[in-house]
Amino acid sequence: MFDSIEATRQALAQRAYFADDALATSLFLALRMEKALFLEGEPGVGKTEVARVVADLRSAPLIRLQCYEGLDVHQAVYEWNYPRQLIEIQARREEGGAADTSGIFTEDYLLRRPLLQAIDRSHELSPVLLIDELDRADEEFESFLLELLADFQVTIPELGTLRARHRPQVFITSNRTREIHDALKRRCIYHWIDYPTAERELEIVRAKVPDAEAALAARLVAFVQSLRAEDLYKRPGVAETLDWARALTVLGVHGLDAATVDRTLGLLLKYQDDVDHVRGPLARRLLDEALAG
Repeated sequence: MFDSIEATRQALAQRAYFADDALATSLFLALRMEKALFLEGEPGVGKTEVARVVADLRSAPLIRLQCYEGLDVHQAVYEWNYPRQLIEIQARREEGGAADTSGIFTEDYLLRRPLLQAIDRSHELSPVLLIDELDRADEEFESFLLELLADFQVTIPELGTLRARHRPQVFITSNRTREIHDALKRRCIYHWIDYPTAERELEIVRAKVPDAEAALAARLVAFVQSLRAEDLYKRPGVAETLDWARALTVLGVHGLDAATVDRTLGLLLKYQDDVDHVRGPLARRLLDEALAG
């Protein structure tokens, strides 16, 4: 299903992910060359969904590492199961033996975190490793990834070096709240995912929210497209468009009006300053433009 760029694009479309030729090309090359795919873009444009769809298409396990400030090797790679080790040592002591610690630093006592799970030799096929929102992690954490992306191996002092039997397909996403170091980017194929065109976004809404009436879907997409051109702290992504479409469908809305837009702006905008800026005259103007279009 990933034998060509067009086959890659069609495979994504089977799971209602409508990629343009540039993204399909980047994904095709990443899979064929066994390189990580680094996806940047605004929140909600579908970066994470690429990894999920590929894992689903390949029937491969999806292993996700959600990045955050303060993330370190223990949360990302491995740590020892200290409570279980202490219980084992106590049991040996109660049996009349010494506080023997031999044999407790083995794989039986190892807690595998996402990066170690991704290179576990028990996998029957290559898993999909999603390193999500890398820009949220501290810069120092990026150095932990370099060995993994270069050799797909992790060194544990007590056990030695563990290597993958099947190289994981790696996807890294970033919302670009900070720049990622060049050393890591050089190990990846880079692609920027932008907001979709109106035609592409309408196609997504129709596929993801089939219960939405055709006229309503077209108008809400036109409204969101105009809304993104405004000076906002956080512009709505495709995820917000889909949430809004689902909400309007649940409410039984057949046509957009100013009152409905004002009541449901919280589906599209996540900051009160943005809501206050849009609600009222601006929302009515954008709605008029959407209805005229």
